[in-house]
Amino acid sequence: MSETQRTGTDGHRDRAGSIEIQDRGGNPALTLSGVWSVPTAATLSRQIAALPLPTHGQTTIDLGQVAVMDTSGAWLIHGLMVDLKKKGAVPVLENLKEQHAPLMHLVEGAVAEPDDTIHSKPTSLLRLLEITGEATIAALSKGRELTNFVGMVTISFFRALRNPARLRPISFVNQLELTGLRAIPIIGLLSFLIGVTLAYLMADQFRAYGLDVFTVNVLGIFVLREAGVLITAIVIAGRSGSAFTAEIGTMKVNEELDALRTLGLDPVEVLVLPRVLALVVTLPFLAFWADIMGLLGGGMMTMLVLDMTPLQFVQQLKEAVNLKTFMVGMVKAPVHAYIIAVVGCFEGFKVQRSAESVGKQTTTSVVESIFLVIVATAGFAVMFSVLGI
Repeated sequence: MSETQRTGTDGHRDRAGSIEIQDRGGNPALTLSGVWSVPTAATLSRQIAALPLPTHGQTTIDLGQVAVMDTSGAWLIHGLMVDLKKKGAVPVLENLKEQHAPLMHLVEGAVAEPDDTIHSKPTSLLRLLEITGEATIAALSKGRELTNFVGMVTISFFRALRNPARLRPISFVNQLELTGLRAIPIIGLLSFLIGVTLAYLMADQFRAYGLDVFTVNVLGIFVLREAGVLITAIVIAGRSGSAFTAEIGTMKVNEELDALRTLGLDPVEVLVLPRVLALVVTLPFLAFWADIMGLLGGGMMTMLVLDMTPLQFVQQLKEAVNLKTFMVGMVKAPVHAYIIAVVGCFEGFKVQRSAESVGKQTTTSVVESIFLVIVATAGFAVMFSVLGI
């Protein structure tokens, strides 16, 4: 092969790149020389393709005569080593110059070969176990982060109690209006319709067994103990909890949270405490309103279906329920409110700096809030059963 003179990038004259096969003591050796860079890459690639590469044994790749090497040259050398391995040979680099070594290591790290023996395609069972394990670890990590956030909120609350001037009454009153007053219509309508539906279904079933009067008993107990507060919590989780996440998340996207920290203000104290306290105050009142509307809707349907008078309905309801029945439902309201507010604010702080993340975390907030509210409801049911309440 003729030698072509060229000027390298560093100002010296080098030969064009070349590759030759030699025999060294019975073992094949590939001797590389000249310039291995972008201008010579096409020619070198054709030379490598035309070579009869060894198919077994150790093959030495001698880089001692390589004068210039860039990423293209290192890529070609790495590809040559991969081709030798595929044919059954064992490539060994020799005389790699100190200035070329970092580039070769960089290319080898970026183009790591897959290990078929280790990274074999997992079976369906292994994949299922992998997915289950990942989901479990993610859930435990989320639980730990949420617990840490609850601790931060608690610390901020007691700090504000020691110094009431840190509380923000204007923000608190504003959240009372947003989470309470403006939710009254939707809570009342849904509770009324649920009461109507429950009364109609139960009356239809009890009437077949001549137990019409027990429709009032079941309606009163179910609405006061479970349905009223649970429906209220679910609606508030979708309405106010999602709003908390979207508001705080948008502030994070707009770097308003960074601005608060720059001013020396605690975002938890400024944004989270007013929302948590407002929802803890408003949800019990909304649950009480839901109880009234649920009983009103159920009572109207019961009187229409069973031909009961209002006085008969009230008397039967009075015999079926008492103050304890009402208080069992109301005790759950502040707990549900705390869960919804904390989860909504927590997911707001987890928003990344993109609009897509705001929507994703808002959805996650609603799902987590409803899930935890139902878990809390189940926990209350078990506790009250054990206590005989």
